[in-house]
Amino acid sequence: MPKAELKTTKTEASVDDFINAVAEEGQQADAHAIVKLMQAATKAPPKMWGASIIGFGTQTLKYPSGRELDWMIIGFSPRKANTVLYLAFDLTQHNELLAKLGKHKTGKGCLYIKRLGDIDMKVLKEIITQSVKSRQ
Repeated sequence: MPKAELKTTKTEASVDDFINAVAEEGQQADAHAIVKLMQAATKAPPKMWGASIIGFGTQTLKYPSGRELDWMIIGFSPRKANTVLYLAFDLTQHNELLAKLGKHKTGKGCLYIKRLGDIDMKVLKEIITQSVKSRQ
């Protein structure tokens, strides 16, 4: 089956330019710190995916329907309300780690953080590491 066409694809846009355009300086600093964490976990350079997501690595996802698409292994986006981390596993299966993380919200595969200062960075690093390992 052919690969599906996505709106969010890897681009050659500058990650640094994107981060430097983020309005809030604190969020810029957080974004630079998350880049370092995710790059260390994936051993892959940051790349822009679409206009607002910074992703690391690439893999082919295969759905039960047979549909295939290229997607990042892990990524994040510094949005106005929160920084959103796009993780590779269902966060509801990691309640013990999440209980130690600090102030956050979750979706099935997304972690929403207002500021890195609100969370335990060692726990965030472990969540990122486990997420990457789940895709290998």
